[in-house]
Amino acid sequence: MITLRRTLPVLLLTALAASACAPTDSTDPAASGSGTTSAEASSCTPAGLKTLSPGTLTFGTDQPVYEPWFVDDTPENGKGFEGAVAAAVAKQLGYTTESTTWVRVPFNAAIQPGVKSFDVDLNEFSITDERKQAVDFSSGYYDVTQAVVALKGTPAASAASIGDLAGLKLGAQVGTTSYAAITDVIKPKSDPAVYNNNDDAKAALTNGQIDGLVVDLPTAFYITSAELENGVIVGQLAPTGDGEQFGMVLDLGSPLTPCVSQAVDALRADGTLDALATQWLAGSGAAPVLK
Repeated sequence: MITLRRTLPVLLLTALAASACAPTDSTDPAASGSGTTSAEASSCTPAGLKTLSPGTLTFGTDQPVYEPWFVDDTPENGKGFEGAVAAAVAKQLGYTTESTTWVRVPFNAAIQPGVKSFDVDLNEFSITDERKQAVDFSSGYYDVTQAVVALKGTPAASAASIGDLAGLKLGAQVGTTSYAAITDVIKPKSDPAVYNNNDDAKAALTNGQIDGLVVDLPTAFYITSAELENGVIVGQLAPTGDGEQFGMVLDLGSPLTPCVSQAVDALRADGTLDALATQWLAGSGAAPVLK
């Protein structure tokens, strides 16, 4: 994996007005999936939080993880957008670097029902109604769109609309909203290919097994600038419905959910999330919207 960090283009997060102590609205797509309510500020401390290991906040993520979300496949270094967001949330809740730890959990396993090996998991999980039946989500910490990546000089690279993509073979990582974007938005004539991770999907694109790869926009910018030779972003897909947000995953009904959401809301309100997006995700350039 290339570890050179590039400054990547992407739309900045939309600022949302939220108070650090505001209640979590379970009807909001960015809110918890279990209908949990806000917690007293005094309980949102290491002494008051019922974590897996008392006094320690355990984060989870997949292995490997990729830039720009993490750096060097080392989530505990606090680098990359999600690594930095995790560190900021831990600090907001009163945890030091020494009192946080990380475990590795496959993407699909993290959002399945059952006992969790983590308190909070970050892995570009889009908040969806279906997933909220199995896990809790924090307030959304990133507003995301999906994008299509192809190789220069191929038919997919010259696509100017969603209709132009319909006759092509597309692929995405299993269980992701990128895959759902193919089936629900692009609706190609052939079934999309599914891969265990983006490394396998990128290899399939390079080998000509698929014509285009669908990933979130920041990942698209990174892999076309640092990982895929002759890679090009065909365009991004317009948001549907209320839009798509990444949220942190917690166990269904977790007592931590209100406090984690309040921490995220506070970081959004004080500009920290915007600043981290600028540092790790934003830059120059754009991707056309495919219609």
